[in-house]
Amino acid sequence: MLFFRKRAEMPSPDRILPGRPTPLPTAERHFVNGRPLKGPYPDGIETVIVGLGCFWGAERKFWQLGDGIWVTAVGYAAGTTPNPTYEEVCSGLTGHNEVVLVAYDPAVMPFGRLLQTFWESHDPTQGMRQGNDIGTQYRSGLYLTDPERRAEAEASRDAYAAALAAQGFGPITTEIRDPGPFYFAEDYHQQYLAKNPGGYCGLGGTGVACPIGTGVRSAAE
Repeated sequence: MLFFRKRAEMPSPDRILPGRPTPLPTAERHFVNGRPLKGPYPDGIETVIVGLGCFWGAERKFWQLGDGIWVTAVGYAAGTTPNPTYEEVCSGLTGHNEVVLVAYDPAVMPFGRLLQTFWESHDPTQGMRQGNDIGTQYRSGLYLTDPERRAEAEASRDAYAAALAAQGFGPITTEIRDPGPFYFAEDYHQQYLAKNPGGYCGLGGTGVACPIGTGVRSAAE
């Protein structure tokens, strides 16, 4: 019962689960393209970590972008517990978000295209939930360490917030911050919807297009 209670607020420090010192076993290669999941990635490849609800469907959104996406992987970030399990993350007592690591070639796949996919693939105004998926692990988040990329992400947020407001949506609740350590999720979660095409995907966008505005360029530009 502990691991499946739905929590919609971050845990206090005294309730954080202790975790473990060693990483969880996971897949060695991407199920779709066969590339090494953990790298090393080629020179010129950049990474971004995104959270937009259940990571099964979120990961598929990004590997389906095709050329320019080197590899994707699901995992846990922006929390406290070291090397958490899926059940621990779902308990709401690790502080982690279900996220997707996207390794991409910016010369082929502009960062603005990733941002557009991120915003249009979910509803970033819902706080600690996506639709019927409720809990801290379903919050909207963009996690970056590069200051220039972070500025682009913030500009895209502001542009999309204006577009959403014009359609009657509330304010964006997306967190944009450093991810902290990224922990790869268990093997069976990696590329889950490629292995299980009929599997659950709870993602649903707002239907509002993301304008490619200040500091954000589209793939066609």
